[in-house]
Amino acid sequence: MEMKSSLAANKKPHAICIPLPFQSHIIAMLKFAKLLHCKDFHITFVNTEYNHQRILKARGPDSLKGLPDFQFETIPDGLAVSDINVSQDILALCVSTTKNFLGPFLNLITKLNKASADNPPVTCIISDIFMSFPLEAAKEHGIPNVLLCPVSACPLMLYLHCQHLAEKGLVPVKENSVLEAMRCLLPPIYTMGPLQLLLEQLPQNTQLRSVGSNLWKENEDCIPWLNTQELNSVVYVNFGSITVMTSQQLNEFAWGLANSKHPFLWVIRPDLVIGEAAILPPQFTEETAERGLVSGWCPQEQVLRHSSTGGFLTHSGWNSTMDAICGGVPVLSWPFFGDQQTNSRNACVNFGIGMEIDYNVKRDDVEGLVRELMEGEKGKGMKKQAMVWKKSAEDSAKPAGSSYVNLDKIIKEVLIHTQIE
Repeated sequence: MEMKSSLAANKKPHAICIPLPFQSHIIAMLKFAKLLHCKDFHITFVNTEYNHQRILKARGPDSLKGLPDFQFETIPDGLAVSDINVSQDILALCVSTTKNFLGPFLNLITKLNKASADNPPVTCIISDIFMSFPLEAAKEHGIPNVLLCPVSACPLMLYLHCQHLAEKGLVPVKENSVLEAMRCLLPPIYTMGPLQLLLEQLPQNTQLRSVGSNLWKENEDCIPWLNTQELNSVVYVNFGSITVMTSQQLNEFAWGLANSKHPFLWVIRPDLVIGEAAILPPQFTEETAERGLVSGWCPQEQVLRHSSTGGFLTHSGWNSTMDAICGGVPVLSWPFFGDQQTNSRNACVNFGIGMEIDYNVKRDDVEGLVRELMEGEKGKGMKKQAMVWKKSAEDSAKPAGSSYVNLDKIIKEVLIHTQIE
């Protein structure tokens, strides 16, 4: 019986999944890896040694033990040792992925292929689209490489083809036209998401369900606190895992929230303020003690799908945008860098679910926009539109929906196609 079980396990497709080593990219990749595991893939999930240690610190020493067919491995990031409580330098880490990751990654694949007979050899690579070295590894081993793109189609098109956009008449861009244009330039594109809604459609191993990837420890008080608040009354504030600001900007946001008189749940990372600790004014803390909760990190998906959450002040990262849509929550957007400006425009102009705050943030503007979001007619219209997008997202993840169908397509047409041949 054990021999039959080993033989069956050895015939499973084996996907090695490696994200760009930033919080939002790790979250997206882990969700996709769980989806593949639900489809009977053996999974090896690869973090940098630094991020592996951060997750263990945030979630506990046993949090990445995994399962026999869902394992976690690490590779070095090639950078000097960093403070485990602080985000690494973005540019230095991106450069290091191109210079230092290929060798350790190839060594890891070789190690996995030589492992116990109970484990299948690596049959495919799932990697972040913003890293090039997995393509070389896939070519060397003769296996397919699927690139996971954790941003929307518009910024991806900008990255890939920005110098020709004007010439080809693709400005202004829209999702459908961009996807069609990219299909002429790239290998097959499969649109999927939100990944969390897909995960909820599939049966999952209960042990794997609890596996997470947050780099900061979540505050267990967030949900109980929300349970005490009124329906749609709370402004949730989270600028993501990389955004930084000045102490002056922090103070302007703080007093704008305080003066709005609305309850709020505010996530403030230790490294949110440039060059110094993120410390709120004592007067602000006293003023908002009865209606505000400040946390180092929280379970964002749960917060945005909680009935008390009525608005979201966000940096407009793509994960956060998707989380807002899944919760049917309108947004105030303060984009920082990368695809966030495009996401903000989509939310505010194309999706009709948001308003943008000027980068030179002023407390009066924050107060006014929060009041409009939570009380005004425009805010009510955005809430209504957010619920329309929520329904659309839910439909896409159902068994006949586009995301559900495309998940099966990418498995059959790419990940196991070469095995069948």
